[in-house]
Amino acid sequence: MWLKSNMNTKKLILIVLIILHGVTLYSQQKKYSLEVIIVIAREQSPASAQSKTRKENRYWQYRFFKSNYNPQLRLSGDLPNYQQATTGVTQADGTIAFQSVDQTNTYGNLSLQQPISWTGGTLAFNSYLSYYNNRSLNSRAWNGGPVSIQLIQPLFAFNQLKWDRMTEPLKYEESKRANVEELEFISRSVVEKYFTVLEAQVNLQIAESNLTNTEIIFSMEQDRFNLGTTTREKLLQARLQFLESKQDITQAKINIKNSKLEFQYYLGHNDNEDFDLELPTNIPDLQIDDVEALKLAKANRADYLAFERRKIEAEREVAQAKGQLVQTNLIASFGLNNSGSELNDVYTNPLQQQIVNLTFNIPIVDWGRNRARMQTSIANKRLNDYTIAIDEKNFEREIINQVSQFVALLNQISITKESNDVALERYTLSKEKYLTGKMDITNLNIALAEKDIATRGYVNALKAFWVAYYDLRRLTLYDFKENKMLYDRN
Repeated sequence: MWLKSNMNTKKLILIVLIILHGVTLYSQQKKYSLEVIIVIAREQSPASAQSKTRKENRYWQYRFFKSNYNPQLRLSGDLPNYQQATTGVTQADGTIAFQSVDQTNTYGNLSLQQPISWTGGTLAFNSYLSYYNNRSLNSRAWNGGPVSIQLIQPLFAFNQLKWDRMTEPLKYEESKRANVEELEFISRSVVEKYFTVLEAQVNLQIAESNLTNTEIIFSMEQDRFNLGTTTREKLLQARLQFLESKQDITQAKINIKNSKLEFQYYLGHNDNEDFDLELPTNIPDLQIDDVEALKLAKANRADYLAFERRKIEAEREVAQAKGQLVQTNLIASFGLNNSGSELNDVYTNPLQQQIVNLTFNIPIVDWGRNRARMQTSIANKRLNDYTIAIDEKNFEREIINQVSQFVALLNQISITKESNDVALERYTLSKEKYLTGKMDITNLNIALAEKDIATRGYVNALKAFWVAYYDLRRLTLYDFKENKMLYDRN
């Protein structure tokens, strides 16, 4: 009778300790859900700051590209160029006379330049003025062109502006989609780190619960041994399990401290506050089809858009090789200019100025250099086409495999949840049998081990599910819970 009363007392102590332990944790620690942590990581983490910086960098790169097609107003000149020296001056009869020179040259040019994207040329409107003052001869002169129009046009050349107009918008669109993918990757990464802490947290809870249980079991085995109702072997087994539980507590505390520090570092928090993470058991009821997922990935992913851009870039290399075969430039200019000893002379009855210049550089014998360059670019294009075809297949296979894995994990959740409930109920019944003397310590330990394995298995299944879910969001840029796009094309 005394033994039964003592057992009931210890059982009551066990329940009270567990309740007090839970109340203490709740009062001291902040609780965070997975959704809240994901929001924090996407907004405040160092990885998020890097993503925002890359997004800003890509934006300004695109602005720089756009500016290449806008008119540029430029002012250039030499203000002033002063020279005082003795220099050789060629005379009319071809002899050289050394004379002292004290002169100033000043030059300024205002130019409005407009690139011509469809031809690769440049149209410029110029206005220049120069001033010469020779103090040694006491002479000065002005020269200038009030207005002139100049065309610089490469012939049969590679048109950089044309090809940039085809590739740069694609690059910018890729960068916007890639930014959304980066945020989804942050979500995926923080899910892994969240569950690393959660696993350590669960392991600590298991270790603390097991320590309490093994302490009571060891005490009961001592009482039974003193009464002669159990063997010394079972008493030593209970003591060994109690000591192992103490070791598990120590290791679990180390693991949870390290995992929390790494978790806070990833989030960008340095306050070292204690916190508790909630187990995300609200599994969404999703029906995901691999055909639909693949369609979404092709419509949204930066990688799929990159396939088109890479094909264009390969064609651009071929066009660039062709443009290097013959180098010819046409320069034509028409305007007005004049000169005189006074500034007003430049703008009084200016004379016409017309310039036409055609330059060329054509290799006669290059020992197959241009042909080799051309064939190399063509071979690179074929290789690029093959590589893109393989990448497209890998792209499709990744999506299909991810959907299949996600569906399998979705089914696994319910199995591991049921296994955890069954193992917990079995351990509870086994513990009650042990307290009433209807089960020995060996079978109780088996039930305890199965309970711990089932609990950890359930947590691992949840981790695998949520990691796969955010992987699927990243690979499709689609929110399957809310049925909406993650990337806004506007």
